Amino acid sequence: MCLAIPGKLLEIKGDPFGVPMGRTDFGGIVKQVCLQYTPEANPGDYLLVHVGFALGIVDEAEAERTYQLLKEMEQLNELGDPEFQEMDAPDQAGR
Repeated sequence: MCLAIPGKLLEIKGDPFGVPMGRTDFGGIVKQVCLQYTPEANPGDYLLVHVGFALGIVDEAEAERTYQLLKEMEQLNELGDPEFQEMDAPDQAGR
């Protein structure tokens, strides 16, 4: 089963190849996502994200409902997996 997770877009910037990317907050975990499929997205919008690609925009209430369901199913732990952390985030030693 494929699952898309809502996240709040914090900032938009391009990658070295000109692809629009966004720093996105998933309940406290910040990751980079590709905004190629959602060019209308703006900081503050809630995005529906699947495997690093923003597929659409959802309202805040829908995002909150999804977070609550994932919390009840104990599926939010996967977001904290260090393998998927933002590349430029400092490690625990502050580097």
